[in-house]
Amino acid sequence: MTMENFAPLMFVGLIVVMLIGFPVAFSLSALGLACGFFAIQMGWFPPEFMHALPQNVFGILSNDLLLAIPFFTMMGALLEKCGLAEDMLDSMGQLFGPVRGGLGYSVIIVGFILGAITGTVAGQVIAMAMISLPVMMRYGYNMRYATGVLAASGTITQIVPPSLVLVVLADQLGRSVGDMYKGAWGPSILQVLLFALYTFMLSRLKPEHVPGVPKEARTLNGWALWAKCLRGIIPSAILIFAVLGSMGGLPGMSHAIATPTEAGAMGAVGAFILAALHGRLTWPLIKEAMYGTARITAMVVFILIGSRVFSLVFQGVDGGIWIEHMLAGLPGGQIGFLIAVNIFIFFLAFFLDFFEIAFIILPLLGPVAEKMGIDLIWFGVMICVNMQTSFMHPPFGFALFYLRGISDTLFKNGALPRKVESRDIYMGAIPWVVMQLILVAIVIFVPETVTIFLEKDKVVDMEKASEMLQEMGSGRDVTPDGLAAPGAEPGSATEEDPMEVFKRAAEQDAKK
Repeated sequence: MTMENFAPLMFVGLIVVMLIGFPVAFSLSALGLACGFFAIQMGWFPPEFMHALPQNVFGILSNDLLLAIPFFTMMGALLEKCGLAEDMLDSMGQLFGPVRGGLGYSVIIVGFILGAITGTVAGQVIAMAMISLPVMMRYGYNMRYATGVLAASGTITQIVPPSLVLVVLADQLGRSVGDMYKGAWGPSILQVLLFALYTFMLSRLKPEHVPGVPKEARTLNGWALWAKCLRGIIPSAILIFAVLGSMGGLPGMSHAIATPTEAGAMGAVGAFILAALHGRLTWPLIKEAMYGTARITAMVVFILIGSRVFSLVFQGVDGGIWIEHMLAGLPGGQIGFLIAVNIFIFFLAFFLDFFEIAFIILPLLGPVAEKMGIDLIWFGVMICVNMQTSFMHPPFGFALFYLRGISDTLFKNGALPRKVESRDIYMGAIPWVVMQLILVAIVIFVPETVTIFLEKDKVVDMEKASEMLQEMGSGRDVTPDGLAAPGAEPGSATEEDPMEVFKRAAEQDAKK
């Protein structure tokens, strides 16, 4: 056994222990420590190497950015239960209902808005299914379309800012959360447009699958209907602007006045206010939100600690070098690397959730992507788009499990006229997974979908600046615009310091 062969074995062992089903955080810690002791015994690194482990763990716990996780989780947990989803779905459903596919459009739009303020897939899928699935069945919507659009619209929350996934990805890639949010807006909007386009095409090709709701089924009309729509949209828009705008996460904003943690705290306070405005701010609601927040935060921290134990040993046996050589040698350069990475993560997402992928796999891929000259904001958003599919994979997608459970409950309560078959849920998910993969391909081949809202780096033309320095070295003076002044002699009163001229020329070139 050599150290060169041990890194691949560790990686295979990582896949195996994650597939066993035991909690990933403890599996990773056990695998990392066992491999570390074996490596010390083989003399591949000294025992003192493991002294860095406690410092790594304390470094995780002292990371201020991760404090944003409980705040955003609390915000989402409160907004799930405050009645906002019910009001918005009811008003949007009546607004778009008479149009063919109108209920589908309303689910997609509300899913996008809720995704921007809740950030949780489970609550979003369950809330929308409870309200919209009985209505869709009542008016004759195709069962596979209905289940597919409900599950897919719930997963939009993974990529719409302020997604918790984007916070984790920004932390793991060492990039600004605000920039990660701005980069995600392009794919988020494209995702909604793809879903709406599919609904539109279906309404033209198979109108019987997405019929319009009779106008007489409306309970509100005119200004009363619009007022109810705005009553849900305006508070949501204010909260989104306050949270994302304060941290520079909206397109066109170049400055942040708050850290992600402070913005998350602001969002949590806003969620309390919205819950109070809807008359749902009760102690049981607060208690349930606090319990869910504590559970998710503890899970994230333990997974992060376990992944740090594994990655420390993996790097100690030159695993990072092995990963770099393996991926950097793929044919196709950057595009070949990105395609291979996305295929790998797509299949890995059948068995792992996004936290596990972000904490375990991303630290291995990020350095390779950076060395290949790939923008890490583009890379992170692309991975986030791909990880959406982890909630939609038949038969393991969690969104499908949530939909299966709530549909059974609705049938038992008499809200549904017939039972929703598992076959309809799984088959209904396939077109939406395909659309998510189409979005991944668009992001790979059109990086401007991510970078369009990011600030452009100022690039100085060093060749031009070097030519100017050479001219100054010849003894000629320069004018304020960096050109040689005619007739100037070396040592004259008009001659300037070459470094000052160089700085000015660089600044002017950057402005151009």
